[in-house]
Amino acid sequence: VESEDIMAIFITGDTHGNFRRFESSIFYEQSKLTKKDCMIICGDFGGVWDGGPEEQRQLDWLEQKPYTTLFVSGNHENYDLLAKYPVEEWNGGQVQRIRPSVIHLMRGQVYDIQGKKFFTMGGASSHDIDGGILEPDDPQLEEKQKKLENSQALYRINHESWWKEELPSEEEYEVAWANLEKCDWKVDYIITHCCSTSVQDELSGGFYKSDTLTDFLDEVTQRCQFEYHFFGHYHTNKIIQDKFVLLYEQIIRLKP
Repeated sequence: VESEDIMAIFITGDTHGNFRRFESSIFYEQSKLTKKDCMIICGDFGGVWDGGPEEQRQLDWLEQKPYTTLFVSGNHENYDLLAKYPVEEWNGGQVQRIRPSVIHLMRGQVYDIQGKKFFTMGGASSHDIDGGILEPDDPQLEEKQKKLENSQALYRINHESWWKEELPSEEEYEVAWANLEKCDWKVDYIITHCCSTSVQDELSGGFYKSDTLTDFLDEVTQRCQFEYHFFGHYHTNKIIQDKFVLLYEQIIRLKP
């Protein structure tokens, strides 16, 4: 087999709209890649946030990269903007194309990418909101913001910096079950933003609280046959129990 016939899949963690790690001087392997090769971002992509001209330039810059960028959603995405992109079929699952080769891998889907099966389930609970969620049309919004800022409490504003869609809907869980049933609960890789409750407990010693999604991922990782589960969200790089791989700014390459 000629070496150029071996396609590459790279995986990294949260980008939050900052794509500096993909500059050719940092991610130098890209010089040999083509659009058949993929870079998968494990949530908190952040490239669909305000829809402004700078964001459009960043997305165009990603589109010009020699490879295809794929991402699952995190808890820092603008779900109102994301919902405006049409849904289409790609490699066996549903996606939204942000650019021809910048693609959102949707929740509960199973894709065939380069002969490997990937199960994706984006989303996570925001942890940095101890000050609560404020409503944008609240007449006392400014007053409340000042008070929270003075006490250094972290807060979010509904539909501006926080969306309830950060956690999957009932329907998305149903889709996930159906697609996992279809492939007999056998996939090669699981890509999510947060991890399962048990892995999260081991990772944080109980600091992060469980929710419907982390509990769901517990069930998936217990029932599913898979090689590795890759996720982001916790802003560090770590391998837990050999097969759970937490990524942040590190870029790793899957073995072909």
